[in-house]
Amino acid sequence: MNAIDYLRISLIDRCNFQCQYCMPEGADLTYALQQDWLTRAELRTLLQHVFMPVGFTRFRLTGGEPLLRPDVVEIVDDIAHLPQTQDLAMTTNAFLLAQKAEALWQAGLRRINISLDSLDPDTFQSIIGGRGKSRWHDVWAGIQAAHRVGFAPLKLNVVVIPGVNDGEVLDLAALTLEREWHVRFIEFMPIGNSDLFQHRGWIPSEELRQRICDRWGLAEGTVRGNGPADVFQIPGAQGTLGFISQMSECFCDRCNRMRLSADGWLRPCLLNETGQINLREQLRNGVPLAEIRAQVAELVDAKPEINFKMRESGTTGAYSRTMSQIGG
Repeated sequence: MNAIDYLRISLIDRCNFQCQYCMPEGADLTYALQQDWLTRAELRTLLQHVFMPVGFTRFRLTGGEPLLRPDVVEIVDDIAHLPQTQDLAMTTNAFLLAQKAEALWQAGLRRINISLDSLDPDTFQSIIGGRGKSRWHDVWAGIQAAHRVGFAPLKLNVVVIPGVNDGEVLDLAALTLEREWHVRFIEFMPIGNSDLFQHRGWIPSEELRQRICDRWGLAEGTVRGNGPADVFQIPGAQGTLGFISQMSECFCDRCNRMRLSADGWLRPCLLNETGQINLREQLRNGVPLAEIRAQVAELVDAKPEINFKMRESGTTGAYSRTMSQIGG
């Protein structure tokens, strides 16, 4: 079992996209009020006096869409300059990234993951929902801005949906041939929009690897990161290909992360709420930091037994939030 040292921090539970694999169309979602978000000061307090003392040194900022958070640059600056921070990254849909990439870099962010589920503007728009002009070009501009600023590794996340974008796997893999980019294919999971999952199903990573191997060949590769991706590389390519295979190749025994929601709930597993703690409530009620720290340490110790497999076996209850509300 890996050391539990990686915290995913959701800054906001809202998103400016409504991706079909994340939120069912027409879903009536209840979002946290802004006064219920952890404030910048509360986040800094929790990191300095709770999470870092129990061993957390690696952090990823997520959402919803983290760039919607008004003080996102200031939060990046806070975390990047804490002495114990060994790694800080962000996951974004990149719609607002072109205008914020430079400020994020100057604040200390160095790694970024961007969701890019299609290279076709029409397919992309059908996946992210909404009407009117396709947002693909704004997202592509954000990717280009991140590349120019110097984010490395620059990772592109692709949720593969059968019959929707799986025909683009080779085109997306080809982005790594002449660019030092890292494209990561993610198996579609039954979270957020379970109706779509039941209708479309999912494609095992091994099948995707075989398609790529048949076209170019495939070898094991390496790239710095903290996640569960199995990394490969097309021979001679500048970038790499990652495969995240929770459905076909469960990696619970390798999981080194916990999740902090925008409204302050600490949870040990993406799909399992067992043992979760409301840290915001405790902070605002004046619970001593030493006591909060002890609770978090206890949950860290329990984490190896709280995982996705428990939910699959029916030994725990269902989770209650969509992917956008959890933070991915």
